[in-house]
Amino acid sequence: MKVLINAQGGAASRDAGIGKHVGEAFRKAGLDAKVELIAGGDCAVRCKAIAERGEKLVVVGGGDGTISAAASALVGTKTALGILPLGTLNHFARDLGIPTDLQEAAKLIASKKDRPVDVAEMNGRIFINNSAIGVYPLMVRDRESQQERLGRNKKLAMIVASLRTLVRFRHQRLTLTVNDEKARVDTPLLFVGNNDYRVDLGAPGQRDSVEDGRLSVFVMRKKTRAGFIAASVRALLNRARPEDMVQLEDVQRLRVASSRGALSVSLDGEVVREAPPLDYKIRRKALRVIAP
Repeated sequence: MKVLINAQGGAASRDAGIGKHVGEAFRKAGLDAKVELIAGGDCAVRCKAIAERGEKLVVVGGGDGTISAAASALVGTKTALGILPLGTLNHFARDLGIPTDLQEAAKLIASKKDRPVDVAEMNGRIFINNSAIGVYPLMVRDRESQQERLGRNKKLAMIVASLRTLVRFRHQRLTLTVNDEKARVDTPLLFVGNNDYRVDLGAPGQRDSVEDGRLSVFVMRKKTRAGFIAASVRALLNRARPEDMVQLEDVQRLRVASSRGALSVSLDGEVVREAPPLDYKIRRKALRVIAP
């Protein structure tokens, strides 16, 4: 069994012996694992090659970005994905109920009980968590630039990026076609999730299921800069108000049009530039995952 670990991921960067520890965890679970540390950018290519060989399972260790890359290569194939949540946040693994403890995750993978789950797609690009248009992609791009040029840690870079983005704050004028209904909106932020994200105080930002076959779409109401800051603070404190965001119900398809030549779009934390229209859709049960 092949195990690919992102060498630049959170756990791997903190633990020089991560490969050995992963191998030991699988031996205790009764599996012979061939563990390999790879560059994060190689994950999709390696997973695609494994799927093309017809192997039934590949295990990937890393955060959401790494798992998203693996998923993009495995969607629609007969190769199941085993997940070791070795990143910082691990939202997809959390929402699937995959344990963060290495030994427990290895035991789960040893069970080889897989189930099909949904993924979302934007113009052919797969994402497992969410996508955003507006201020958030600008923040991510600024953060990555600081990390690359100045060596700042992720948290500090994001704080600086947030402040800079607020200075450049502006709305996006977008035309949305939701399933077959069209509407024009001015918004600082459009959020599209793979299945419904909770907004209640009990578990904000989590999903109860990734198998319901619909997109989670939120549109932030048009706001002044001060209003946007206030809404963002409320969201961070889990005190969001109904007037801050509008949720669109029962979305299977979403088209986003704009007069701009290209839009900055985040997909599972990675920012891309894409020419509109942007076509989002849900791909039901397209990915097989080892999960409870």
